[in-house]
Amino acid sequence: MGKIILTKPYQEEEVKDGSPIWEVCENKFNIPFGCKDGICGTCRIKVVEGNQNLSEKNQQEKDMFPDDPTERLACQCKFKKGVVKIDTGYM
Repeated sequence: MGKIILTKPYQEEEVKDGSPIWEVCENKFNIPFGCKDGICGTCRIKVVEGNQNLSEKNQQEKDMFPDDPTERLACQCKFKKGVVKIDTGYM
């Protein structure tokens, strides 16, 4: 088990290793989701710390955010381990 921390407003939630993060982001952090297919970009997050603790960017994320490795789609990320800090207030 690890932890996802939302920086603004501060919240944290435990996450099982290997699980997708969308449930925590949607149900605990109230991050909006439109499609959950990586197409709409509604669930855009910025990884402030711990990007190495998430799955690699998939093609949808690479297409949407080709120049910034910290910008991710919460619907496409899987949690690997450790701690991940995310921010949604930068948009």
